[in-house]
Parts: sequence; structure tokens; C-alpha cells
Amino acid sequence: MNNAEDHENPAHPGRRAFLKGFGAAGAGAVALVAGAEAVDGLLGPEGTPASPSAMAVPVAGPWRPGNGHVDVLWGVDTAQKLVALTFDDGPMPNWTPMVHDVLDAERVKATFFLVGERLAEHARLVHGRMDRHEAGNHTWQHRDLSRLSHDKAVEQLRRAHAAIDRIVGKEPRYLRPPFGHLGGTTLSAAGAFGYDIALWSIKMLEKTYEDDPPRLVDYIVGNTGPGAIVLAHDTGNRDRLVALRNLVPMIRGLRAKGFEFVTLSELMNASQAPPRPPGARARPALRRG
Repeated sequence: MNNAEDHENPAHPGRRAFLKGFGAAGAGAVALVAGAEAVDGLLGPEGTPASPSAMAVPVAGPWRPGNGHVDVLWGVDTAQKLVALTFDDGPMPNWTPMVHDVLDAERVKATFFLVGERLAEHARLVHGRMDRHEAGNHTWQHRDLSRLSHDKAVEQLRRAHAAIDRIVGKEPRYLRPPFGHLGGTTLSAAGAFGYDIALWSIKMLEKTYEDDPPRLVDYIVGNTGPGAIVLAHDTGNRDRLVALRNLVPMIRGLRAKGFEFVTLSELMNASQAPPRPPGARARPALRRG
């Protein structure tokens, strides 16, 4: 495996001004706590935390990441029938080429959240195949950022960022944290790169419909709305193949309903805040006493 480390600096904080979609969580505004390794991955005996989680703010003194906030995106508020198809965990042999073949044949754009170490080892799989697509950061080794120190989380993102920039030729603008975990240093590390965090509004339920693929197609086509972010994977357990082998009917079903497939950045550019009624305050006043 090619583990050569690219020693480029992380993206300059505040390097971009970008229209953001709905959903927000700042590194200072949200302090979700993720448990460390424990029973069921969350709790120790009698429901107590097994060990302290990483902190959302990495230092005791004054600290401000990038432009001072990190947005968490589940989708966007738009009246346009736009959808962002996203794939996590690749690139991997057999799986990723299958996805690219379908997307090329159907002329569909997508966003791939790439694992840096896998990208470095399998760079040939994406050469010449990412022109219409977007690349996002899914860490260097698919590590749970919420259980790492700030410095180790930043290193996971830095190495993946550099590999994506070098191999794909595009700087990532979004982080999708492995397992969707937002706790601890996920936010502070994202803030150090000026990333927003992209989650999802609907995901493939491969295990649920493994033995009934047409129902999975119906589920995705029937429940995807304007501004949705769809989560799929281009590697993993074999049950995930039920989604990849049925991408064509999903794509054609959504197109028949008038949907257009866009990259995540294109989806964000289409976002629109809902109009505020005249005289309405931005947020409710706090009651005291």
C-alpha cells in the first residue's frame, strides 16, 4: 500500500466564501459527546461512559477555527428538484468502477467521499473518471474522529486532503465524518480546514431490502425530495451491492419525477432560506426568571 505522506499544509482557514444550506452547528455552539470504545460502541457498564471523549474545543486558551463556524448539512431548502447522490468509503476495486460505469452511462453527477489511504493505493481507479464529479474528505484511514485528539483528527484530514488534491486534482470542500459521528474533535478538525460537514437526508437501506431490491428502489424514489442528499457506499458488506446493482432504476425513477442529479456544491448553491414573515424575530427571546 502506498502510505507516502504528502506534506502540504491544510487548506488556508477562511479560504472560501460559500453559500450554505440549512442545518448549522458551530464548533462553539455544539458540543456533542461521543463515547469512547465501549459496549455497543457508546457506553460502558451500567450505562456510564467507558472513558472521556475527545473535546470539541482543543485548547483551554483562546481558539478560533478558520472562519469561526462549521455548518452541518443534511440537505438544502430549495424548491428545485435537485438531488445530490453521494458515495462513501472508496475507492475500491470492483465496487468503484461499477459505480462510475453506471454514472457515466446515465450521465449523472455525484460526490465521492474518499478515504485517503484507499485513494493513494487505488489511484488508477479514479484517473480520468472524476471530471464531472466532486470529491469530499472521509479521513485518511476511516477513523472515528470523535475518539481522537484534535491533532490526530487534523492529521487524518490533512493527509486525505492532500491525497485528494494531488490525485483527483480538486480540493475537497466538505467532510463526511466516518459513521456520521459529530462528537469531540470532529468539529474542531473540520473547522481547521474550513470544511462544512455533509451528512445525509436519506440513505440506502440495503440490509432491510437485501432480498427485495424493487422495494429498495421504491423506497429511494418515493422518499427523496428536493434538496436531498442520498447516502450510498462504493465498498463494504456484500448487502450494499443490492443498492449499486439497482442504481439505474433509482436514477431513472427519480428522473421520471423531474429530478436532476448535481454535486454537493451545486446543491448548496441552490439553497434558499425560507422567507421570514414580516416582523418575525430571527429566534425566540429567552425567558428569564
